[in-house]
Amino acid sequence: MDFQPDLARKRKRAFLWNLMTLFVLLGIVCLVWYFVTIFRDPRFFLNPFPPEPSPTVYYTVTSTITPIQQPPTWTPSATIKPTSTRTRAPTWTSLPGQRSETPSPTITLTLTPSITTTAMPAVAEITYHPSTDVYPEKGCNWLGVGGAVFGTDGSPLQFQTVQLGGELGEVVVSQLKLSGSAPAYGASGFEFELGNDPVASTQTLWIQLFDNTGKALTDKVYFDTFDDCAQNLVKVVFTRTR
Repeated sequence: MDFQPDLARKRKRAFLWNLMTLFVLLGIVCLVWYFVTIFRDPRFFLNPFPPEPSPTVYYTVTSTITPIQQPPTWTPSATIKPTSTRTRAPTWTSLPGQRSETPSPTITLTLTPSITTTAMPAVAEITYHPSTDVYPEKGCNWLGVGGAVFGTDGSPLQFQTVQLGGELGEVVVSQLKLSGSAPAYGASGFEFELGNDPVASTQTLWIQLFDNTGKALTDKVYFDTFDDCAQNLVKVVFTRTR
């Protein structure tokens, strides 16, 4: 029997199966590469469903304002201007049996004290209110300082630096805000949140106003806080006087 034709057919069939297997393997490799590429880079140009482009975020540099230490607001000095007045002694004629006496000169001193004070270009008015005027939903669970800054004409003055410092109980307080950052108090409003409950303190907290160049417009203004829901908002209004 002649087995040569059957053997040739078997070899041909085996070759075709091997070739098809090779194509399937290549297809699997291509699919794996395609999915890995899409997974690593969803914006790959062969991706039929690319994601939406992310919005561009712009970053701006926020400057840090360093308050400038100011000299004392007033320096008392006393100027002593002594003025002596000397009276020329008169000529006395001694009588017999009497001594010739010359009166002592009289000296008068005039003291003129001179005190120079420098008024700051802004004043602060402090009042106390319930925090529910601004945050009705918080009730008594709030303590803070808020207010506004006004110019010499009474118009809101924005971008002025307000510094809050001192101590509240055992907590050291040091915060900076810009006027206009808390619109709940007006166009030039500012706010400092101190806690979730009213706390009493006596002259341990202070507030000070600076202009946008770091120059002090007021001295440190010390104030009290109260353990009272009707006075847990300390309102400070700064007004430029010149």
